Order: sequence, then structure tokens, then C-alpha cells
Amino acid sequence: MSNGPVQGAQVVGRVAGLLRLAGRSAGGMSLAGMVRESGLTRPTVHRLLSSLAAEGLLDHDPATGNWTLGPEILLMGSVAATRFPLEDLARPGLRRLAEATGESAFFSIRRGTETVCLLREEGSFPVRSFVLHEGVRFPLGVASAGTAIMAFLPESEKAELLGNWPAHAGTFADHHTPAVVRDNLARTRQAGYSVNPGLVLEGSWGMGAAVFDRSGQPAWALSLTGIEQRFRSGRQEELGGLLMAEAHRISQQLAGGDPGQPPR
Repeated sequence: MSNGPVQGAQVVGRVAGLLRLAGRSAGGMSLAGMVRESGLTRPTVHRLLSSLAAEGLLDHDPATGNWTLGPEILLMGSVAATRFPLEDLARPGLRRLAEATGESAFFSIRRGTETVCLLREEGSFPVRSFVLHEGVRFPLGVASAGTAIMAFLPESEKAELLGNWPAHAGTFADHHTPAVVRDNLARTRQAGYSVNPGLVLEGSWGMGAAVFDRSGQPAWALSLTGIEQRFRSGRQEELGGLLMAEAHRISQQLAGGDPGQPPR
């Protein structure tokens, strides 16, 4: 019997990659963008996209030419949500963070070597940063959520990511150099929360705190984003404390412990 790859596994990987690209934003992605990001040939990408659209997994927007997630994805997500009731756990904390700070609050999950934003709660402050929204993916170590998670990974995992950093960080590598990332990780470990000083987009700052699973591994993160003036050093300790309190509360709930009363 052959010990080679399962037949069709490569196709599955390509399809999954295209679905992730389409899901990066609500507006989807163009065919040219899909080709560029996937590294596949244009005919291959077009063939796969057309097949996914025929199954309802993707839609083609004739106005923009972009490929977006289709109705079947919504149905699948609705079913999956019943098995992963993270919104029930995270949404109350996001609302408290948004109300207490005025900033936009987010809940992200680790998926392999990336973070994916799952939930958003808008703050009351009228000027906002629009870098992060549901479905946006960042490499671990990039942006506040990814930094908060990576800082508390085992040293072997951090070393592996840093050892192949340019390929891992991709287009974010210019501002997220290995030296900058190592410094951010060390600061996060010391403070308990991360600070992203406009490294993804100039003037757009963020802070994050890791949420831990039952085994004590960082699997999710809470974060706040906004304009630089709202994240000055004098306010960082206050925001960091609020983030850590809510992150600890969710971690306790996930572990089956008594979260007690909501943090004040």
C-alpha cells in the first residue's frame, strides 16, 4: 500500500485556502488577488472558484468582481456555532470593554499559525480604527491579539516561528522585524498584555490579552483598537488591566471554574 499523500488532499488544501482568502473581509477578494495570494495559476483558481460557487460555498459579486463567502458557509457556521458557544462566553466581556473604554473590542481565535477575528463590539468613541473586523487574519506575532497569544506559547513554538519569520510574517515582516517581535513578546510576558504601536497601520494602535484553554495554552485573545492618541502610555496600564480581567474571566469559564462576578 502506498504511503504517499491521500489522493485529493492537495485539492482540499487549495480549496480551503481560497475559502480563507474570500473570508478575509465582507467584501471578498478579486480573482487577481486570489491568484496572487494563493500562488496558484489563474486557470486553476478560476476553476476552483467556479466549482465552489456552484456548491453555494462562494458567491461572485458582479458589481465588484470579487468572490465572497456564499450562503452554504452561513448555514455551516450556524450549525458549528452550537458546538462552539464562544460568543456566549466572549460577548459580555466585549461589551464591558467597549463600554468602559470607548474603544472597539474584539475576540480572536488561534488557527494554526494565525489569529482570526471572530467577534467585534464597537465603542462609543467616534474616531475608530478599521484595521480589524470579523474574518481578518494575521500571522501570530503580528497585531495585538497575535502578540498576546504568541508571547505565552511554549519556547519551542516561538523559536520555530521566529526561525522562519520572513515567510511567516509575509507582507508584515518589514515593520515586524524579528528584533521588534522579540521585544514585543518579552514586554507582553512581563506586563501580561500586548501593545501594538501602529505596526500594522500607522496611527492605529491596539492592545491585547490572551485567553487560555483548559490545558493552559493561549488559544484566544481579547483586544482593543483605536487611534494612537487614545493609547498613550498613561492609559495603557488601565486598558491592560481591563483586558486581563476579562481574559481571566473567560479562561476561568472555559476551564469550568467559577468566574465570580463580572470585573469592576
